Amino acid sequence: MVSLTPNPSYSLTIRMHVPNQAGMLAQVAQAIAEAGGSLGDIDVVERCRENVTRDVSVDAASAEHAEEIVNAVYALEHIEVVEVHDRTFKLHEGGKIHMECKAPVRSQEDLAMAYTPGVGRVCSEIARHPERVYDLTIKSNTVAIITDGSAVLGLGNLGPAGALPVMEGKAMLFKEFAGLDGFPICLDTQDTDEIVETVKRIAPVFGGVNLEDISAPRCFEIEARLQKELDIPIFHDDQHGTAIVSLAALVNALKVVGKEPQMGEIKLVINGAGAAGLAMARLFKKAGVNNIMVCDSRGIISRDRTDLNDRKQEFVVDQSGTLADAMVGADVFMGVSAPGVVTVDMVKAMAKDPIVFAMANPVPEIQPELLNGIVAVMATGRSDYPNQINNVLAFPGLLRGAIDCRAEAITTGMFLHAAHAIATLIPDNELRPDHIVPSVFDPRVATAVAGAVKQAARDSGVAKN
Repeated sequence: MVSLTPNPSYSLTIRMHVPNQAGMLAQVAQAIAEAGGSLGDIDVVERCRENVTRDVSVDAASAEHAEEIVNAVYALEHIEVVEVHDRTFKLHEGGKIHMECKAPVRSQEDLAMAYTPGVGRVCSEIARHPERVYDLTIKSNTVAIITDGSAVLGLGNLGPAGALPVMEGKAMLFKEFAGLDGFPICLDTQDTDEIVETVKRIAPVFGGVNLEDISAPRCFEIEARLQKELDIPIFHDDQHGTAIVSLAALVNALKVVGKEPQMGEIKLVINGAGAAGLAMARLFKKAGVNNIMVCDSRGIISRDRTDLNDRKQEFVVDQSGTLADAMVGADVFMGVSAPGVVTVDMVKAMAKDPIVFAMANPVPEIQPELLNGIVAVMATGRSDYPNQINNVLAFPGLLRGAIDCRAEAITTGMFLHAAHAIATLIPDNELRPDHIVPSVFDPRVATAVAGAVKQAARDSGVAKN
């Protein structure tokens, strides 16, 4: 397998004393390059006549690779390594979020209004008119980010404490991209009934709920029950965020290869039949893709299999066989599965102008470098390749729109409208094989998605505002 590209998730800062002589820094840069590192910022910390203390940032491809780079610098004569720290861990130290007050409390007058006795008047108003909780509290701008830590990224069942850094990160993204205040809530239970009851009991504080990193099939039941029993938006991002962004990217990729008019006729293969894969298949069908073949670790989800749960039964087909069999003649492959499960020959067996979305993270189903000149459009889940299929294009704006219009539920129509909003941010004349989705930093994305979601909610009658 092709080596992974160095990236910021394995980024180091190496502090070193370097002799203040011409060519010494060049030796450091050469050693890092020969070890395969990607050199970043170089900052001067202190300078004197004899030495310069520098902080040198380097991206690596893995923890082992980072160690190799550091050892290469240690091996240089006359270079003294003072300190090495992992930039990712440094960023997480002390947590990534905190709470701030919106109103100042600087005097007795402020205190009397913000807290007792003045707050009592506000409490009574809400008790008399419950809908005013949206006007007079944080409810109108808050999201509960709920997990049990049972399916954290691709790492497995890490439990609630192990999941907390991800939930903090989610809260950061809600704030940065949609102005929403997200609260990480990591539950110390993996019992479905207990999770549902806990969320129901804390729901009065929140305008919406984002379910995250809960293993299948429990995630399906938890989402369905909460949607039925609560009157605020319930969104499981692992399912629907991936599906929305994948659909947006699919629409634009089909435009690039001239197959958009034949969307109903294309053959699309999804590898991975967990939360994301099945949600993608369901949404693609609603969007008009009729020929979808889903595969799991045992191959095609076929009618003759006896090991399928109810969720997989929804997508059975007559053909049986392996993933390789499924990909023969396929127009599109989408992977939300495992590293390295796709080969070059499997892609070569696809239809003309194949579209490949290898979204397993951090190692995709097939490395993009292996498919240069073979695929028409390539996408991954990684930020260091073009066309990153990233849920952050969807979930901040979707919850923003749903909460703003006080939607009682999240509907498939909202997903379809959100996907269309993301896709149309790239005009047809700007579409390229390496540019089928907007940047996650495009400030238009969350606003466009929120607007589309609000319109869909009003059209379907689930909006209260």
